[in-house]
Amino acid sequence: MRIENVSAIVTGGASGLGYATAEYLASRGSNVALFDLPGDKLEEAAARLSAVAAPCDVTSETEVTAALDAAIAANGLPRIVVNCAGVTHGERIVGRNGPASLGAFARTVQINLIGTFNVMRLAAERMMQNEPLEDNERGIIINTASAAAFEGQIGQAAYSASKGGVASLTLPAAREFARSGLRVMAIAPGIFSTPMMDLLPQEVQDSLGAKVPFPSRLGQPAEFARLAGHMIENTMLNGECVRLDGAIRLEPK
Repeated sequence: MRIENVSAIVTGGASGLGYATAEYLASRGSNVALFDLPGDKLEEAAARLSAVAAPCDVTSETEVTAALDAAIAANGLPRIVVNCAGVTHGERIVGRNGPASLGAFARTVQINLIGTFNVMRLAAERMMQNEPLEDNERGIIINTASAAAFEGQIGQAAYSASKGGVASLTLPAAREFARSGLRVMAIAPGIFSTPMMDLLPQEVQDSLGAKVPFPSRLGQPAEFARLAGHMIENTMLNGECVRLDGAIRLEPK
């Protein structure tokens, strides 16, 4: 499928992997809508990219529906949806102060997994209304998993479980949507330079980057965006979670 002159939605589009992906798609000629929490960051990102700002909480059916309506009114039915909205959480299952917070675990799963599913189900219904292109394709949904889905570290139970769910969602969704001409892919990034990573001291970032076999550095959001772009353009890619991690395998801690 071509990237040019189609409608694209990126969740978590105001920063990090989402912003880099939205920037890449806009530079290639997509009409982009950014789904993110309301605020100046979203408005400023949308202004920089000449994109539609569609504020929403990805876990809310009402808010995502309204955001989809706004995006479609401005850009038409989406053919590209990239889900990058997510949060991290670190906590041992049983720590010095007792068992982990059930609320924090539930919140992580709610945003990372259920939020991804919520956007996917609501967007897919709209995408199925598109006219078919070559190979009868109507669009693609790309979700964000993580290397932690496969080698969760101590203290990452909530995050790993949520991202493992995203990875496992890929194939059944792709199989179900095949008859409608929709593809589903996932990207599992390793250690990437994101706003959350930027909060760490530089020496810590350098140490983490040195653990990557090759290239021995943190991944760049633009590299995530380019992989998403290739997935969009290569129609044979479907139903797979692709690691983007420089061959790193996370240690227990």
